[in-house]
Amino acid sequence: MNYPLRSAGWLLIYLLFILAPLFALILGAMPPARDFWTEFSVALGYAGLAMMGLQVGLTARFRYVTEPLGEDVIYHFHRQISLIAVGLVVAHPIILFVVRPELLALLNFIEAPWRARFAALSTYSLIALVIMALWRVQLKIRYETWHLTHIILAVTALVAGILHMVGWSFYLGDPWKRGLWIMLSVFWLGLLLYVRVVKPLFMLRKPYRIAQVRQERGETTTLVMEPQGHDGFRFSPGQFGWLTVWGSPFSITGHPFSFSSSAEAPDGRVEMSIRNLGDFTSSVASLQVGQRVYLDGPYGAFTLGQHSDMRVLIAGGVGITPMISMIRTLADRGDRQPVILIYGSKDWESITFREELAALEKEST
Repeated sequence: MNYPLRSAGWLLIYLLFILAPLFALILGAMPPARDFWTEFSVALGYAGLAMMGLQVGLTARFRYVTEPLGEDVIYHFHRQISLIAVGLVVAHPIILFVVRPELLALLNFIEAPWRARFAALSTYSLIALVIMALWRVQLKIRYETWHLTHIILAVTALVAGILHMVGWSFYLGDPWKRGLWIMLSVFWLGLLLYVRVVKPLFMLRKPYRIAQVRQERGETTTLVMEPQGHDGFRFSPGQFGWLTVWGSPFSITGHPFSFSSSAEAPDGRVEMSIRNLGDFTSSVASLQVGQRVYLDGPYGAFTLGQHSDMRVLIAGGVGITPMISMIRTLADRGDRQPVILIYGSKDWESITFREELAALEKEST
């Protein structure tokens, strides 16, 4: 199956998981009819809850899913669909308060029934999640702190939303409807367990060791890593991986970096060239040879395409890393196809891999 068909297939599956539970609610035994706006607000709430549950799957890094789309597209979709899901969930109580003002009494967190408290907890968690995601830099929140808080808020919002739905159970009179939503909840929990437990267990069995820490131009550090007790993995030039350098693969936060080494490097060795841009990257230069690290990869659809008359690569700053991987790979393969690199840098001294690029240019002429 080609990439466009696979992409369309995954999109249809995503829509199925969102819409099927919603349409299932109107089948079988129905509760007493209510006004349009009340029913509409409930539908928005259910749809938003289904979207929230699937967000875990979007960030689970299933390679068969990300391969045709690209990890950057998946994460952009995750970000945008999160805003839509939050909008749907928040619209649910707002519409109810407008059409039924007496429900404003539920905002009294102390006296409200527990099902209403869970609704408030879910909504407030989502609002906090969005604020921190959109304005993390302005709020001066470290990436690692934000990532942990992001996960806690997302899980809290999802669990509280499910408990609110179960507590109200207006549409869940039929056992099969309750069973459907229970299975969905178990599926969402399974995705979370896969991301945070199962996948790290596989990574734990395949560690890497830092074999060399090399300083490059432009405040860039190259980590040369070799597999320990396994053969490593093959990647295509232009792809990237998630790097965990402290703790274990069970650590909450990994960091994505492009591979800068040739895809033809022997013994499963891989390199990542990381520029000091603050936060985590400022500590990369202090890493020691022999330190154990973990890699999750490869990912990314930005790779060399089919044979053509000429390849034109355009990069700026640290964006040179996937490009140098492509150039090194082509050189190791003895590919004589012309390559033009357009590389922007703030000054001459900051041009990373400057000498190597010049040497490769001479070899090709």
